[in-house]
Amino acid sequence: MSAEEAVEYALSEEVARAPESPPDVRRTDNPLTRREKEVAVLVARGLTNRQIAHELVISERTVDKHITNLLKKLNLHAREQVAVRMA
Repeated sequence: MSAEEAVEYALSEEVARAPESPPDVRRTDNPLTRREKEVAVLVARGLTNRQIAHELVISERTVDKHITNLLKKLNLHAREQVAVRMA
């Protein structure tokens, strides 16, 4: 194939159509991380941040951050709503 034919082929309709992009593999029905799910289950059981931190061997600040993230991701406003959502 000559250079001129290659350019013509590259600009043709057959090649000009871009293939469909693959689905986003990170997108799921449940946007929570594994750790956020663990924290959500413990919140639903009625544990305090201190108890959750002790149970998961993480700091209370980390628990607070996980709760903030999961409330935001689930569009909730209070930890009590987490229990209802997890049920």
